[in-house]
Amino acid sequence: EISKRLYSLLKKLIEEHKTTLIFTNTRSATERVAFYLKQLGVEKVETHHSSLSREHRLEVEEKLKKGELKVCVSSTSLELGVDIGSIDLVILLGSPKSVSRALQRIGRSGHRLHEKSKGIIIPFDRDDLVENVVLAYNAKIRRIDKVHIPKNCLDVLAQHLVGMAMEKVWDVDEAYNLIKKAYPYKDLSKEDFLDVLNYLSGGIEEKNVYAKIWLKDNKFGKRGKSVRAIYYMNVGTIPDETAVDVIADGKYVGEVEEEFAEKLMKGDIFVLGGRTYKYLGGRGNKIRVKEVFDEKPTIPAWFSEQLPLAYDLALDIERFRKEVLSSDVEEIMKKYDIDEKTAKAIKGYIEEQNSFAIVPDDENALLESFEEEKRRYYIFHFVAGRRANEALARAFANYISKIKNCNVRISVNDYGFALILPKNRKIKRADIVELFNLDIVKNVKESIERSEILRRRFRHVAARGFMILRRYMNKRISVERQQFNAEMLLKYCKDVNHPLYRETIREILEDSLDIDNALDYFKKIKKRKIYYLELPTPSPFAFNLVVSASSDVIFMEDKKKMIAELHKKVMEFISKKKGKKNY
Repeated sequence: EISKRLYSLLKKLIEEHKTTLIFTNTRSATERVAFYLKQLGVEKVETHHSSLSREHRLEVEEKLKKGELKVCVSSTSLELGVDIGSIDLVILLGSPKSVSRALQRIGRSGHRLHEKSKGIIIPFDRDDLVENVVLAYNAKIRRIDKVHIPKNCLDVLAQHLVGMAMEKVWDVDEAYNLIKKAYPYKDLSKEDFLDVLNYLSGGIEEKNVYAKIWLKDNKFGKRGKSVRAIYYMNVGTIPDETAVDVIADGKYVGEVEEEFAEKLMKGDIFVLGGRTYKYLGGRGNKIRVKEVFDEKPTIPAWFSEQLPLAYDLALDIERFRKEVLSSDVEEIMKKYDIDEKTAKAIKGYIEEQNSFAIVPDDENALLESFEEEKRRYYIFHFVAGRRANEALARAFANYISKIKNCNVRISVNDYGFALILPKNRKIKRADIVELFNLDIVKNVKESIERSEILRRRFRHVAARGFMILRRYMNKRISVERQQFNAEMLLKYCKDVNHPLYRETIREILEDSLDIDNALDYFKKIKKRKIYYLELPTPSPFAFNLVVSASSDVIFMEDKKKMIAELHKKVMEFISKKKGKKNY
């Protein structure tokens, strides 16, 4: 029903405009939308995403510029830099997750002097609806998310130092002062700077990593004739990526994207080729799994493609929830410039949550638990965005797995995370109190060291820092070989606290997991009133988190039925007005 209405609406909008650009949030959705539009008889439809060849993408861009296309469906690849005069409408399917991304995408339309950009956002569920109303309001009042700029990246610093050494002999202090003038390195410590210089000048010869520069009497310059060739053949920050082989009982069963593989932790369950597998570990460019039955996935296949919710927008959504509870429908309509149907849907959703449990907002925090088959779910309603939530989930899971002596699975989204334990391992109230006194950074680091992400990100950093080479003597070194070389060096680099090992940890904590905002949110939560509820069924705000864990093994129709069933249980519970809230 939803799909039929969506595609008839898309067809109507396309017919009313000259050229329409449609953004989805995943590459698979891009292909699916284009396929269904063609089925409906829409002509001149093309797709544009990063999995397509460069030639195909350039051809699509040329057709757009000439006004030869009626529709182009893209994931994120057309957000930037293409001046296309013929586009007069942008449609965003699902939330773009940040105000700046929304404006950037909508700005592809009306991209001519004196013309207006026009965009329509189509939400897919009630969380999406709330998010998009707040996002559109922020865009109109020009409240844009903060920009995150990585600081003191030691692998990129290594590249710059080798490049500088090729030009002349440098005084160490002169080079340090020059580098500190660049904004990302304005706080670079002398210790880190000298560590990178010492690594580049000393190399790790017993591991076949040779020096790129000489360092003597407080001066440095390039070492040997081959450095220039190594520099030009290996410079750059985008890592080589490849598919990762999945091996079960010694047999090849398929492959997954590297970006997906790096999110795996031991015990994680995922779906491949319609079968369910548990992750056991990995080496080189292979991961080992075993097939399991009657188990729900903990990581959906599209997890690595998800856009994260911007932290500032997440905090605004918390404030909005509180505002909706204390406002009537007319007030919401007027302030946020939305129709009655939208305002009533939002008001009804938030009041439903309030009747069943507690609305987590900027003053109240909610933790809920419930049993499902063989497991118990503990859901932390933290609206901090997926990256910050993943950091907190890893820290909490690391601590609980140690005190309960069991494997703790996690499921994460922008609005919270779930810790999933066997039924016989209950988290007590005293344990929850301890969670709010945790050393988050220490526990996240322990979690990282046991996961696939460390091995893969270390390869990326080692390649950027010229520790392992991507090309040598006019030959391309395979990603498999690069990964093997990186794993041989990883233990050594960890033991000596090598600058490139430190950079790997920084990259994972700051760029992948958003540790700064995780710590900021953790401080905020500790100041709020915290409610712990044991519930007979998940609360409305928990539906998406619970269902997303199953979304790989059920069809869309079954997913709809599952949400309808959960909703029915909630409404029955509210109407009976039984169970007192178990705080």
